[in-house]
Amino acid sequence: MSRGALQPSQQKLAEKFTILNDRGIGMLTRIYNIKKQGQVWKACGDPKAKPSYLVDKNLESVVKFIVRKFPAIETRNNNVSSDNVSELLNTIDACQVFFDVTVNFDLTKNYLDLVVTYTTLMMLLSRIEERKAIIGLYNYAHEMTHGASDREYPRLGQMIVDYENPLKKMMEEFVPHGKSLSDALISLQMVYPRRNLSADQWRNAQLLSLISAPSTMLNPAQSDTMPCEYLSLDCMEKWIVFGFVLCHAVLNTDPAALSLWKLALQSSTCLCLFRDEVFHIHKACEDLFVNIRGYNKRLNDIKECKEQALSQAGTMHRERRKFLRSALKELATVLSDQPGLLGPKALFVFMALSFARDEIIWLLRHADNIQKKSTDDFIDKHVAELIFYMEELRAHIRKYGPVMQRYYVQYLSGFDAVILNELVQNLSVCPEDESIIMSSFVNTMTSLSVKQVEDGDMFDFRGMRLDWFRLQAYTSVSKASLGIADHRELGKMMNTIIFHTKMVDSLVEMLVETSDISIFCFYSRAFEKMFQQCLELPSQSRHSISFPLLCTHFMSCTHELCPEERHHIGDRSLSLCNMFLDEMAKQARNLITDICTEQCTLSDQLLPKHCAKTISQAVNKKSKKLTGKKGEPEREKPGVESMRKNRLLVTNLDKLHTALSELCFSINYVPNMVVWEHTFTPREYLTSHLEIRFTKSIVGMTMYNQATQEIAKPSELLTSVRSYMTVLQSIENYVQIDITRVFNNVLLQQTQHLDSHGEPTITSLYTNWYLETLLRQVSNGHIAYFPAMKAFVNLPTENELTFNAEEYSDISEMRSLSELLGPYGMKFLSESLMWHISSQVAELKKLVVDNVEVLNQMRTSFDKPEQMAALFKKLSSVDSVLKRMTIIGVILSFRSLAQEALRDVLSFHIPFLVSSVEDFKDHIPRETDMKVAMNVYELSSAAGLPCEIDPALVVALSSQKSENISPEEEYKIACLLMVFVAVSMPTLASNVMSQYSPAIEGHCNNIHCLAKAVNQIAAALFTIHKGSIEDRLKEFLALASSSLLKIGQETDKMTTRNRESVYLLLDMIVQESPFLTMDLLESCFPYVLLRNAYHAVYKQSISSSA
Repeated sequence: MSRGALQPSQQKLAEKFTILNDRGIGMLTRIYNIKKQGQVWKACGDPKAKPSYLVDKNLESVVKFIVRKFPAIETRNNNVSSDNVSELLNTIDACQVFFDVTVNFDLTKNYLDLVVTYTTLMMLLSRIEERKAIIGLYNYAHEMTHGASDREYPRLGQMIVDYENPLKKMMEEFVPHGKSLSDALISLQMVYPRRNLSADQWRNAQLLSLISAPSTMLNPAQSDTMPCEYLSLDCMEKWIVFGFVLCHAVLNTDPAALSLWKLALQSSTCLCLFRDEVFHIHKACEDLFVNIRGYNKRLNDIKECKEQALSQAGTMHRERRKFLRSALKELATVLSDQPGLLGPKALFVFMALSFARDEIIWLLRHADNIQKKSTDDFIDKHVAELIFYMEELRAHIRKYGPVMQRYYVQYLSGFDAVILNELVQNLSVCPEDESIIMSSFVNTMTSLSVKQVEDGDMFDFRGMRLDWFRLQAYTSVSKASLGIADHRELGKMMNTIIFHTKMVDSLVEMLVETSDISIFCFYSRAFEKMFQQCLELPSQSRHSISFPLLCTHFMSCTHELCPEERHHIGDRSLSLCNMFLDEMAKQARNLITDICTEQCTLSDQLLPKHCAKTISQAVNKKSKKLTGKKGEPEREKPGVESMRKNRLLVTNLDKLHTALSELCFSINYVPNMVVWEHTFTPREYLTSHLEIRFTKSIVGMTMYNQATQEIAKPSELLTSVRSYMTVLQSIENYVQIDITRVFNNVLLQQTQHLDSHGEPTITSLYTNWYLETLLRQVSNGHIAYFPAMKAFVNLPTENELTFNAEEYSDISEMRSLSELLGPYGMKFLSESLMWHISSQVAELKKLVVDNVEVLNQMRTSFDKPEQMAALFKKLSSVDSVLKRMTIIGVILSFRSLAQEALRDVLSFHIPFLVSSVEDFKDHIPRETDMKVAMNVYELSSAAGLPCEIDPALVVALSSQKSENISPEEEYKIACLLMVFVAVSMPTLASNVMSQYSPAIEGHCNNIHCLAKAVNQIAAALFTIHKGSIEDRLKEFLALASSSLLKIGQETDKMTTRNRESVYLLLDMIVQESPFLTMDLLESCFPYVLLRNAYHAVYKQSISSSA
């Protein structure tokens, strides 16, 4: 091919560079995945992890044979160098293309990228251990299937053999390309050293500062080498190291080349080949140069550079990161306040992003490949801060993209088009093709207007940029009519214009180019370690959101030539993002829990029980008694923790609040983020964790011990819950979350028997405790209900109880219980109580059935004393009936306490609603249908209002109907039950515990609860059986009064010892009943007897107390 025949416009250099570089990255991606699969096979150590054809015993000898004989073909005529890359490199040499990164940037960059991609590809290929076996087996399979080997196999096989030592082979291959490559690399001498400065030099130059010169703040950031300003340092170092290895001869002849090369060797100990595959520079260069004669000087240079890199590079890069943290923070702060500056200072933003990206990638790579004993320079606990400011700048660019578009559309049409037009006009020579292209540039820019931005038009300057790339190729060949080497101003101007076009249509691509750190995807362990360090350091936790945000970068590292890895990388990005957000929420939750614990402790100090000691001390001081020991420290009063001697004093609570505010800043930083088409909402993670923890904490604070049957007092639990809620409410000051929703979800679940996870709630725990512990001890005679105190009180017994019943059942405790359980929980408590009553009623009915004949006779013979006495002796289980009725009365008394407390609580929270319900209940017409009346009673009961007929009791007893007994029989049993209770009452007088105590307004054996039991059971049973409640209670009163009058005539002192106390039960029953009146009682039982009874019991109590 003669040089004269080479027409630059026909070589399509721009197109070839674009396609080959893209395909090169795609090939690298595929080869990388093949290599990583091999590493997985090796790491697993599991034969099943390998493909079957590599572990099949039948194929083992075949694989060994293929590898030994590889490539097993005639190789003399296989010219491997005739591939596309080599062809393009030869064309460039033939055309004697001029390369200068500051002038024809795109052409030079693509050329150097192609060389490095080609080199990397060969090196990565040589690192695949199973390459010969895989390719050889593929070829044999192809032969067996198609009858001939693959057409490309001979070339590929020979290439695998030739590139066993890839760099050595490529050094030979690149001898003819040395001139072009070295020219391109030496053009970096104006760019690379300027980029590779120390932090002090950056600081002195006030690099990236918008406020260092306020007068020039609005001036556009300009440079003769715009694209070089944000060119990746990592990329340049790869060009220099690999480039000068391939054309190493120039290192001996050109000081500029040697200077560049040494500077690159001093900056790093390893380079990124692809993703997490690295290249250890010094060792590889030594191995290559050691066998070349006359290279002793170069070997010494390498050793010196290695020493310098090991001793100084870490410190230099650490200082750079430190400088960039403050520079990016300043930049982000100024731009958030004045986003309009993104127009003129866009270059600064992309430079800042690129510099920070380079430093982060350098740290990541070197921390994973440490070659020195001291690792301090490779552990940066503040790296999250740098990433955070990068993300902040990226967010500004995405948010204010239209502002930048507006600025640069005006810039292109009003300034760039004019200057370019002048430059074109002043060209002495301008061939037709070049003239057409440049005229189209001017016309494209002149036609732009701000209205297009306002109308939301889509801009696309990709064609213009490709035309400039083509123009660079046309004007860079040796015999071009218009040589760009002679018109550097044109190149620099066009590079600036290209940057301006990218600001209009390619902001997202620019962000990927300058700040993509998807490489973290391949350093998962380091990524997670950095995140943990960030969370552990309170000053850095506010930047922890940068880690989940980084997961949004991951998909940008995928390539269309390897679509199968998209799912793998996508899944990794989702799992990491989920894990980071979950850990952040957990950390915040733990801090909140610690604050809640502290606040609960402080609230606990204010509980009434803690003031006893203070009161006793005050009393002792007044009476001048010295009970305390000398030197005993005075107890600190609540509130002491708020008294500070100076501002430097920091309490544990202060530290927790500081840490929480920092972490919440991070959680609240973005409302949501999209990772691989999945939307994550950080605040929701916190909300769900708070719900789970709040639920566990509430149940935990009950301190319920099943073994000892201990439980926290409702008032103390309420205090703790309120403290907890106060802290949670304050979270809204830090994070925009709806804490009310958390309260509703958690507290409403606590009013049910089980929560959404099937775990017991405070409702089930307290219901269980009151039924199984408190009320059971009442039945056992250890506790009595004192109506005067409206509480259950411990009775003096041999075995002292582990709890004080009064502290769990007085008005304040029951109100606290109602606050905690709410109407739903109190309804569940009532239903559980009613279930116990219904089981007692079922037993009572059995006793009635056993005595049915005797009771029938007694029912009709109450006016015949002798017959009644005889019949009474025939009755069995009289004591059992009274005991069971007393238990029912006790349960109903407890329920009335609970209902009263609920009414008080609801009257405080919803007074208008409660008064409406009360009004509704009080004005039910007498003729109202019972079903309708029961609905009203149910509503009233839910509000804690007392009802004539208890709807819960009606429901509980109506579910008891026996299948074998007719409704008439059921009704008869109910009537006889009332008879049984009435005729059994005189036996109570013989019980020593039946004495009435005026102080408690009741009896120590709880028989005063019979009043409630008789009225409620009668009302419920005769509502179910549609009988007359009044008639049945009148009958009961007649029978009871007749039976009690009979004991007035008894002479046996043992039988009548507490006769007066039992007489009072009749008065209590009438007082309790909405259906009976005192007039009715007077007709059955003379009031004078009641008056005398009251007189006697009061007199007896005075004498006994004396």
